[in-house]
Amino acid sequence: MSFEALPDGWRMWNEEPSGRAILVYRPDVFDGEDVPAECLPTIYLTNGARNARPGSGQYATDEWHVVLFLEPEIEAVAETYESREAGTDAAVAVAERFADGDVDYRAAYQVPRETYFERLDDLVGGA
Repeated sequence: MSFEALPDGWRMWNEEPSGRAILVYRPDVFDGEDVPAECLPTIYLTNGARNARPGSGQYATDEWHVVLFLEPEIEAVAETYESREAGTDAAVAVAERFADGDVDYRAAYQVPRETYFERLDDLVGGA
């Protein structure tokens, strides 16, 4: 699978020669007017270290990580794969699950954002 198979709403934001990639969902909607820009659903595919230390992500590892962020500190999905190819397939699968409404984004939050959740409900799951 490749990033050409992204579901509706998802876009390639950046793909680096090192293999890292960033996918975003509906940047036309998450523009700061209708929905806060910092809430732009973003999938990162990276082989950077996942340690919490500042700067640790700049060090490449043998594993590829697929992480769906709902905001900079809010992870809804975090998975690890042995190759970039497997990570790419997984990133597309996560995008599909999100677009189909199969990611429980409410569970990722400790403090509910009901207005935001209602807007997401309107955007995903074939609504």
